[in-house]
Amino acid sequence: SHAVAVTAQFADEPSVEAAREAIEAAPGVHLMDDISAAPALYPTPLDATDGDDCLVGRLRRDLVLEKALTFWVVGDQVRKGAALNAVQIAELL
Repeated sequence: SHAVAVTAQFADEPSVEAAREAIEAAPGVHLMDDISAAPALYPTPLDATDGDDCLVGRLRRDLVLEKALTFWVVGDQVRKGAALNAVQIAELL
């Protein structure tokens, strides 16, 4: 599995809640983001191993950039990054 820390900057001030809703509505993406839980809930590369979906967590306003959100994404690069993408593209053709 692999992981990436993402910082996305926008033209207008982004809403963390709107971003959460968009992520939760996206097919093949799951939000795992509850740092108040004990233990804190956020995705690790191990959580994504052997799975088809990308997992997103630690969604928050960026502390440095204006109009920006920061979040963490993990996925299984062999399943989603190679095999499943090939199948999904073939289905579209």
